Formats: sequence, structure tokens, C-alpha cells
Amino acid sequence: MAGSGLIIVDKPADWTSHDVVAKMRRIAGTRRVGHAGTLDPMATGVLVIGVEKATRLLGHLALTEKVYEATIRLGVSTNTDDAEGEVTATAPATGVTPAEVHKGVAALTGEIMQIPPQVSAIKVNGQRAYKRARAGEQVELVARPVTVHGFEVLDIRPGGEVVDVDAVVTCSSGTYIRALARDLGAALGVGGHLTRLRRTRVGPYDVSLAKTVEQLAEECVILPIGEAVAAAFPRRDVTAEEARVVGHGGRLPAAGLGTGPIGVFGPDGELLALVEEHGGTARPIAVFAG
Repeated sequence: MAGSGLIIVDKPADWTSHDVVAKMRRIAGTRRVGHAGTLDPMATGVLVIGVEKATRLLGHLALTEKVYEATIRLGVSTNTDDAEGEVTATAPATGVTPAEVHKGVAALTGEIMQIPPQVSAIKVNGQRAYKRARAGEQVELVARPVTVHGFEVLDIRPGGEVVDVDAVVTCSSGTYIRALARDLGAALGVGGHLTRLRRTRVGPYDVSLAKTVEQLAEECVILPIGEAVAAAFPRRDVTAEEARVVGHGGRLPAAGLGTGPIGVFGPDGELLALVEEHGGTARPIAVFAG
């Protein structure tokens, strides 16, 4: 059985995130496997998998910044806002100028309110939106605040009556790239959807660290839990007495390292816990000692 840590998978197209988890359970030889944020089946790229104790990290890692490479097709709308859905409308995009594309992208950059796609995992009255949408129900989803830190246009490629826009998006957790494609097309009056999506980074974990499922089946490369935490969060080294306290779930005085998760390491370099600082106190949110 594999030890505790993270496996950075380069997810193949047409696999669900659950498919990857199921495969990694067999490869790692344990049921305690989870992921830090789903990728749609169409998407490829970085899927962070936690094994054993590292599954407790996943909810915190899911909140980190993400980077995507995307292709948006202007001139065609679908019911899923991506290429897997059914076409719902078309409009010639030949008149859309590069200046208009850049203006539309600029309006979708920064802190914005975004309505998730109809076919999404958002829960509405206790049921996933995609289940209700696929049952033919029109789901009313509420706009949510998200942050698009960067929306860089790499290329604008006209082709027939459509225009393809290649872009790199850096964004907060909870941002739907499909919704950006939909909203860019809507702003330009021609509709739009996502035809390609590749996640290249989750927090500090870059696609250069990722292995394909086939590579992992040959050699299961695990980033040890201590290294994973040190890469993702501020680090705090503590004394033996402080290590004893936090290892039993006790609180420590704050060290002024911010409000987000902080990795606490003992004198021997072993990861003890994740803590958060509030009001002068560092409170454990996940304990790994023992």
C-alpha cells in the first residue's frame, strides 16, 4: 500500500474525476483516495489526488488558485456551455473583431459575478443541478462571486462562420471556464461555448509534476504529505513542547502567518497539523501526527 501524500495526475479526456479516483485506488492499493476539485470529462490536465492521511488536505487545496488553457468557440451556443452539449443556437461570428474580443475578455477579468452552467455540480434544493437539467428541468442558479486573476488571449482564429479564441485563465476556486465562454459569446451577441480545456496548475502543483494514468500504473509517484503541505501553505516549525500540544489537537499562540492554512512541523521535520490563525490563536483544522 502507498504512503500518505499527493499524486498529481494528468487526467485524460473522456474520464470523469471519479474514474481517476477509482483507478488510483487500485494503483495505490487503498480505498482512502480523493481529489481536490473535479475536472469535467472533456477536460484534461492537473487533477490532485490525495492518498491516506493526505485526503484531509484536499478540501483546503481545492480552494487554491487554478490555471487553465482553453479554446472558446464564438458563434455557437450549447446547453452545457461546452462541446459535449447539444447546440441550442448559432449566429455568424465573422463580424466579431479582435478589439471586441479583448474588450469582452477585459469585462470578465477581476472580481465578477458568475452564474454557473445549467449542467454543473452545484446543489439546488439538495440535488445536483446537472441531474435536474438532464431531467428537462430549467434550473435557476444564483450568480456567485468569483475572481478571474488573468484572462490572456493567445490567439483569435476565424474559421467559416465561427471564431476560435485560445486563452489562458488564472482564477479562483469555483470559477467555471465554461461560463466564461458562454458569457463572452453572449456579450459579443453571437453565443459561445468551450471546445478545449486543460488545467495546467492547481495551487503550487504544476502540470510538469503530473503523470499520466499509464505512467502511474507502472510507477506510482507520490509527493510525501510533508512536502505537499510545505509547497502549498506557509510553514511553521515548532518546539517539542508545542509539537506535543498541537499533535493532540491543542491550540498554539498565533505566529502572524496569515489567516489561511499553515503547515506545522515538529523539530524532526515531521508534519504535525494544519492550523488557522484567528484572534491571536492558531487552531488546528487537521491533525496528522500519530
